[in-house]
Amino acid sequence: MGLAIGIVGLPNVGKSTTFNALTKEQNAESANYPFCTIEPNKAVVPVPDNRLDALGEIVKPEKFQYATVDFVDIAGLVKGASKGEGMGNQFLSNIRECDAILHIVRCFEDENVTHVDGSVDPLRDIETIETELVLSDIQTLENRIERLKKQVKGTDKTVKAKLEIAEDLLEHLSQNRPAIIYENDNEEILAELKKEIRFLTDKKVIYGANVDEDSLEEDNEYVGAVRAYAKENGAEVIKLCSKIEEEMAGMEDEERNEFLQDLGAKESGLDQIIKKSYEILGLISYFTAGVKEVRAWTIKRGWLAPKSASVIHNDFEKGFIRAEVIGYDDYIECGNEAKAKEAGKMRLEGKEYEVQDGDVMHFRFNV
Repeated sequence: MGLAIGIVGLPNVGKSTTFNALTKEQNAESANYPFCTIEPNKAVVPVPDNRLDALGEIVKPEKFQYATVDFVDIAGLVKGASKGEGMGNQFLSNIRECDAILHIVRCFEDENVTHVDGSVDPLRDIETIETELVLSDIQTLENRIERLKKQVKGTDKTVKAKLEIAEDLLEHLSQNRPAIIYENDNEEILAELKKEIRFLTDKKVIYGANVDEDSLEEDNEYVGAVRAYAKENGAEVIKLCSKIEEEMAGMEDEERNEFLQDLGAKESGLDQIIKKSYEILGLISYFTAGVKEVRAWTIKRGWLAPKSASVIHNDFEKGFIRAEVIGYDDYIECGNEAKAKEAGKMRLEGKEYEVQDGDVMHFRFNV
């Protein structure tokens, strides 16, 4: 399964610079003026995973295949975007395709970098973006309600229940509250409605506090305000300096780590974002390891073995027989698959097995 993260924010807050840094691809033009990004830049980024590297050292495969994240750099939104202002709904629709949102917020002063509202105020900026997302959801939901009203004249009780939930959810959104915190006893119908509409405000959010170099080690007042807001709203925060991240884009791993240490930072922005994204979306990785390929596969935490096998191929789920499983630590400790098997560390698991993060697996199936 893929993971897509949409990078949003006001114009000129560092989204494209962050995109360039995260993807190590200098293909998102950066400039000191609004709407520098016209079409959404997209890049597929490998997920750094030392476990995969360690397995590769043992197996010596012909190729490695890391799990991947799709980053989508979405043009700056402004007040009125939900009504077509700026680049408008064209870019709001791009967010619907994403699993999570990385909301870049400017948390530094620099008179040489223009701010679309004339001053630095991260909470005001957050409110602007989130209000536009809510307004867009309201507009989409109102259209859906009109269609449901035409359908409800029939005898289908499901349509009536969906209409009632939709109208209640509309009231919720009208109070400038996101869809992600809306609850209803009829969870099945609510889930169906959310799947149909793909609410912008039903996505997990990570706030990316974009700071200057001086604030990387210790938070400035702007970052403190963003952290407080995120805590109150159940969101996550990562702190990065997009300019520094961009400078590190061409560095080798060892050089980059030394550079981060000198700056007083523990992890790069990419590592923080991916770690947080996996965490908030409940994602884990398991591995397949053979001479042809050592590969990481992304799944939802809690998936059973047959469902987990489906990310390789649907036939693996349909014809699932059992799975051969070695825990990652056991695999590394034993030195290879054969020795792990000799030591009794390989297990045969059936359809009810819940795959664990780091499992090294082979699937047996028959179609």
